[in-house]
Amino acid sequence: MNHPIDNIIGDPYAGVQTRHRTITENTSLYTEIFVTGVMETCLHVAFVSQVEPKNVKEALADNCWIEAMQDELSQFKKLQVWDLVDLPKGFQPIGTRWVFKCKTDDRHVVVKNKARLVVQGFYQQEGLDYNEVYAPFARIEAIRLFLAYATYVGFKVYQLDVKSAFLFGKVHEEVYVTQPPGLEDPHNINKVYKLDKALYGLHQAPQAWYETLSKHLLSNGFDHGQIDSTLFIRKVGGDILLVQVYVADIIFGSTNEGMCREFEKVMKSKFEMSNMGELSFFLGLQVSKRENGIYLHQTKYVQDILSKYKMSDSTTYGTPIPVNHGLHPDRDGKDVDSRLYRGMIGSLMYITASRPDIMFVQSFDFKAYTDSDYGGYNLDRKSTSGGCQFLGDRLVSWQCKKQSTVSVSTCEAEYIAAASGCSQILWIQQQLRDYGLNFTGTPLFIDNNATMSITNNPVKHPKTKHIEIRHHFIHDCAEKHLIELVKVHTDDNLVDLFTKAFDRSHFEHVDNLIGMFNPE
Repeated sequence: MNHPIDNIIGDPYAGVQTRHRTITENTSLYTEIFVTGVMETCLHVAFVSQVEPKNVKEALADNCWIEAMQDELSQFKKLQVWDLVDLPKGFQPIGTRWVFKCKTDDRHVVVKNKARLVVQGFYQQEGLDYNEVYAPFARIEAIRLFLAYATYVGFKVYQLDVKSAFLFGKVHEEVYVTQPPGLEDPHNINKVYKLDKALYGLHQAPQAWYETLSKHLLSNGFDHGQIDSTLFIRKVGGDILLVQVYVADIIFGSTNEGMCREFEKVMKSKFEMSNMGELSFFLGLQVSKRENGIYLHQTKYVQDILSKYKMSDSTTYGTPIPVNHGLHPDRDGKDVDSRLYRGMIGSLMYITASRPDIMFVQSFDFKAYTDSDYGGYNLDRKSTSGGCQFLGDRLVSWQCKKQSTVSVSTCEAEYIAAASGCSQILWIQQQLRDYGLNFTGTPLFIDNNATMSITNNPVKHPKTKHIEIRHHFIHDCAEKHLIELVKVHTDDNLVDLFTKAFDRSHFEHVDNLIGMFNPE
């Protein structure tokens, strides 16, 4: 009897396959599991906990978290963080607590259970428990400038992570903390720990870590950036090594690959580091290297916050806000959960500061745009300043901020926006000067003739006397040829995207012009 060919599983013309041949084909079950990453996922699930404990009691009931806590204390012992002592008279110990976190990869697979002992720093008293607390942090624009420069020059960008970075920072004050909850020494239950190194949660911890790192790099031939203290530079002959630091996360690259290897050795000679690898994830930014440039996006971060606030199934919208949105304060509405609201707004603010999916390509002229609406904020009629800066055709920095005063004319609003944009231009010029690049006479595109007239000759405009003096420095910058004002048509002013609502077609048009990129 003929069997219908459509009911035959597999290729009927493939011939007979032996067991050995079958299991070695690429379509075998083992290969499928290995290629798709299911095997790796299963291995991780078998050795790490998938649930974050809510308190110490829950953690002590799970061997995975007990091991994580012991690993943390073993690191303390290795780095000689503290000493168990009797509490001297006149001192009050600062409390400690455990923070538990399941670390995930970009597929949201739990890869590590991390237990961190932190100090309840809000109990510290200024002048007694700490003095100096300031520590510089890299601006997100500095990271994008770094990547844009790396693409232009053509060197690879690597990353290193300092394990338990704050534990390397020296504490100069006399600070005592309680024993870790759940793991107290039963034979010395009344004793406390005297800190020699900084713990997470201490007010002075970031400053102590930065001081330690800075001294180490400066003693190994590095120099600080002129305005960015988190940028370290080393030049040897015609080669340059750039290092950008954000707390314990470090990215670096060089025109000479050997200098990168030397830097790795310098860091590992003093700190415990992760292995050097090409940059892939940094400060919530996912970095992908493509044939025509570097692609930055925040897919994982966006998915995480949507999941956190239970909005994963929400309906998407074509533009950030409708043209005629009609938004007004709800005077009679119910109060919302302030903590939840601040968390959501904070997450959104970070996205707007770092979100655009942009592709850095090899073009490196520097230009900027500024613009402003006029009295667009319904509550107090203040205007919104917008600014964006480009290296080549790609966006590296942008601003959108409500002005601090009410403008009496569109000219004044635009003038204040231009002055704000000029400040950002000067910062980028100096940052690039540390890279060995000199960009003076940067074109600043403005669509308001009156603003250009005031900037070029403010004496002829007595009606501008009420504008705060700090905004008039833009005239000085233009006079010194640090910037060059250029008239642009309103329809071609790319910064409009940050100050006004558009319909979808115009929004997508400007979106494309500023270098936004959809990989799909």
